[in-house]
Amino acid sequence: MRNFVISVGVLLVAFINAQPQDISTAQIKVTPVAGSVYMLEGAGGNIGDSAGEDGVVVVDDQYALLAPKIQAALKGITDKPIRFVINTRWHFDHVGGNAYFQQQAPVIAQDNVRKRLEQGGTLLGRQVPPVERDALPVITFDDRVTLHLNGEEIRVIHFPNGHTDGDSVVLFSKSNVVHMGDDFVTYGFPFIDLDNGGSVGGMVSAVEKVIATVPPDTRVIPGHGPISTVADMKTFVAMLKETSARVQAGIKQGKTLDQLKREKVLAGFEKWSGEFITSDKFIKSLYTDLTRKRP
Repeated sequence: MRNFVISVGVLLVAFINAQPQDISTAQIKVTPVAGSVYMLEGAGGNIGDSAGEDGVVVVDDQYALLAPKIQAALKGITDKPIRFVINTRWHFDHVGGNAYFQQQAPVIAQDNVRKRLEQGGTLLGRQVPPVERDALPVITFDDRVTLHLNGEEIRVIHFPNGHTDGDSVVLFSKSNVVHMGDDFVTYGFPFIDLDNGGSVGGMVSAVEKVIATVPPDTRVIPGHGPISTVADMKTFVAMLKETSARVQAGIKQGKTLDQLKREKVLAGFEKWSGEFITSDKFIKSLYTDLTRKRP
């Protein structure tokens, strides 16, 4: 777990500047999830793959340097062509292969994903430049879009203001699988991109709505980490609610961010603290989110 958390932090910082050389050494691991759905792991966000008679639907595509390896892994599942690529958010560890794969199939994303990729922005305190034109999603949607392939009803649903303002969750109805993107991760306290529309309340809302929608035995692909369960998402939501409530109570008492850190307001949640998002960093994220002015 510790090595995984470190790699997440390193990669998220690294993609702001350039794709690090060691990404090229990553290997792609393919895991069957359920039905026609597979999960591919490499050096970025988990990739979802629906493979069947109608072709391949890819969810997220990690880094450009890994695109040929991802392509080879997909070919190892089926020789059918890629029909669509879906981006669950704008972060480069989820969309870095867009230009490569868009030579084969159109990329689909929520409106705000294209907007942020086209304009660039700030992430983790660093400036992110706009992407090249051929990496931009060519099909965008506001609330949701549904694909009908491989006997699946593949529902792509926008949940605003969770991890970012462009988050989408992908449900594979027949296979009983959901790809949560970074609205649900397993590396500990989550990174919430406050600079780009994220919020803890939106993340809680997104995960709770998915939990209420899917059967309890649904297989869950997190944005990062191993295949999970609905019960794992319930534990994640409970953590978000309790930690938010503690920080909110401190704010109501007039306590400062430094006071909350010194008082270890998140005591009891040490197992969620990692190298990337430590307890103090998560307290700051919650405090900033809960005290900022809303548009």
